[in-house]
Amino acid sequence: MQIIEAIESDYKFITGRDRHINEQLVESKIKNGEIYILVEENIRIGWMRFGYFWDNLPFMNMLWLDEEYRGQGFGKKVVEHWEEKMKNKGFNQVMTSTQANEGAQHFYRKLGYKDVGCLLLENEPLEILMAKKL
Repeated sequence: MQIIEAIESDYKFITGRDRHINEQLVESKIKNGEIYILVEENIRIGWMRFGYFWDNLPFMNMLWLDEEYRGQGFGKKVVEHWEEKMKNKGFNQVMTSTQANEGAQHFYRKLGYKDVGCLLLENEPLEILMAKKL
């Protein structure tokens, strides 16, 4: 598997699948190098995008793999790749979150993420905030 920074031509791939981000923000995230594309045998199989919590703490906003590629270690590889990039930029901690009704919380805990708080929005499941020291 390859992990590459998204480029302009990835815009349709991302916006066609990512329903959790305003399409106008995708362009700026691509320009800022904040979206990685996962490629397996020349096929784009998913992406990971991030931003910065409080504008100074790397925060993984979304990790997505097409259904048929889940459970094969691709997610772990992209998270570790991102963590290494953030460490090389001088960060000593990263964050993410997941809803309490999603299995992703167990995935992140296996990778060393710890629960650090939660957020409860009206008509939404509990959002678990997680952090990891690098």
